Amino acid sequence: MEANWKDNEIQDFIRQAYQQNFDLLRLESGISLTPEVKRAGLLQVLFYWQKMRDVALNVSETEVRLSLPQQESPKEREFGIEGVVDIVREGGKTIIYDIKTHDGDYVRSHIDQYEDQLNVYAHIWKELQKQPLDGTAVICTDFPDDVKEALTSGNEAQLERALDRWDPLIEIAFDRRKVKDTIHSFGEVVDQIEDREFEPRSVEELRGSYTDRSNVSFGTHVCRNCDARFSCAAYRVYVRHGRGRADQIFENYYNDLEVGEPLEEWRTTGLDSVGDVEGMI
Repeated sequence: MEANWKDNEIQDFIRQAYQQNFDLLRLESGISLTPEVKRAGLLQVLFYWQKMRDVALNVSETEVRLSLPQQESPKEREFGIEGVVDIVREGGKTIIYDIKTHDGDYVRSHIDQYEDQLNVYAHIWKELQKQPLDGTAVICTDFPDDVKEALTSGNEAQLERALDRWDPLIEIAFDRRKVKDTIHSFGEVVDQIEDREFEPRSVEELRGSYTDRSNVSFGTHVCRNCDARFSCAAYRVYVRHGRGRADQIFENYYNDLEVGEPLEEWRTTGLDSVGDVEGMI
């Protein structure tokens, strides 16, 4: 009885905090949400709490920053690696959790991508900081497709079955043999950035499926998380042809800046104007 009372109290707190955050963001941004979208967001938080209740109640440290400084890239550039994790200590065991806004099915299908990152975190925590560690895991916050479909249909029985199948917690085995290779691959990326190797993917690749997810394009899954997408020629074409719907509001701006000489002329004119202004100061 006491556990149920506490659970109800926490769910009430989640609803209140959700509404407060919504009101604050609406005031700051001037943007609101439709009732359906707002409700879907709240349901995601509530369902996530119900699934991860035991882990959440035992989190002993949140947003623990792990740092691995003074690494050297293949081209002898110094760099550091940082990450933020949650730590759970319960029953004499210590587990590192990394929260991802991905769905569990995708993570399980590409487990090696997440092993690399968590192996480095485990290396920092266990090998360098000499802290006890019994396991690492990824927590996936995105709903799997069957839960999304059940929410859309409004079928409560279907939703209950889908939620029962949903497992957002994925354990990752620590393999210290992979740590060196992962740090080396990070160093290669550092060298590419420093050497200004920013070759974008082709339009065809953006339109194609993202790995084995036939219903999700590369441009949707990857590019929408890239802050440089609005200056990417391939992404502009991708949006113009009906993809990247979330960014189609910017299509008019893209049309004003065509690829090639007109764009270069616009850039040059802008730089010349800056020079004239600076000469007047």
